[in-house]
Amino acid sequence: MTTQRPTGPTETTGTTGPADTTDPARTTGTSRTFHLAARPHGFPTPDLFSLHEAPVPEPSPGTAVVENLYLSVDPYHREEMDSGWDVGAPREGRALGRVIASRAPEFAEGGLVLHREGWRTHAVVAPGESGVRKVPSYDGVPLTAYMSLLGGTGLTAYVALTRTLELRPGQDLFISAAAGGVGTAAGRMARLLGAGRIVGSAGTPAKVARLTGELGFDAAFDYHDGPVGELLAQAAPDGIDAYLDNVGGDHLAGAISALREHGRIAWVGAISQYHSAHEPPAAPRNLFDIVEKSLRLEGVMVRNYRDVQQELEDFLVPHLRTGAVVPEVTVVEGFERTVDGFLGMLRGENTGKMLIRIAD
Repeated sequence: MTTQRPTGPTETTGTTGPADTTDPARTTGTSRTFHLAARPHGFPTPDLFSLHEAPVPEPSPGTAVVENLYLSVDPYHREEMDSGWDVGAPREGRALGRVIASRAPEFAEGGLVLHREGWRTHAVVAPGESGVRKVPSYDGVPLTAYMSLLGGTGLTAYVALTRTLELRPGQDLFISAAAGGVGTAAGRMARLLGAGRIVGSAGTPAKVARLTGELGFDAAFDYHDGPVGELLAQAAPDGIDAYLDNVGGDHLAGAISALREHGRIAWVGAISQYHSAHEPPAAPRNLFDIVEKSLRLEGVMVRNYRDVQQELEDFLVPHLRTGAVVPEVTVVEGFERTVDGFLGMLRGENTGKMLIRIAD
């Protein structure tokens, strides 16, 4: 497992080449897919996944076969294991792949495509399907950006900051799980948006040091060091205006205490209860402070904001091209280690977005 810290962008190209022919030789070989073998009870274990092999599929009219290059493993996959995914069926997730055979004029062979048929080496995609789109042709932008800052992770952070929190220059912000994919993206974007004091929480001293030393946070704390409310009060003694919540539980309670009147909360995730879905933790005892302080709490579902994608790219691409902003990603090498990467992400072994690289 490696954490990538690029010193600058690398060049990638958009889609090129013909799209109206299919070479059967391109789809020979074996395709591998991870299935859910059983539902978890508590923290997931490797035996809950099974690996299946089949011939690489061939495209039908209007579709294309993609060889996946990068797979995304995300916190929401843990929730899907409880009820969203069918036992015995292939998993799904965001992926970036290269078209190896096409019978869809929109997808040129050799072109790059983003889609949601992850947890497998090969996928069949069609234009117009949810989550399927060609990789934009931005010279100087590294491929990992399309799976992190310019992908669903970055869009979630951007929407939370600009739509839900309506963050304005000079306002103070707290981000929980700040060393994760959404957290690091939100920290970088908040700085670009002119935020005042940015505070983050993380799970290790090393991550805390990176938040303040490399990722632009003004203060950070290890939530293992004491009650979150007290640690946040020390890091933000004058309070905060906005909170981006990736954790829930005691982090949400601490943020409610620290928020000033008319503060806002963007609730993105609840890591604290992902492994206890059948016995979720008790709600924060200070929920009524939301009324007392006239706070606003709103959930963030990125699928409701697909129309903001171009705005996100217009905002970030210039900074990516100059190297002022670089994708913060942790990369696990090899398709066979997809489950390892997923479980490592749940244990907090990543800084930034966790990706699986399965092909060059």
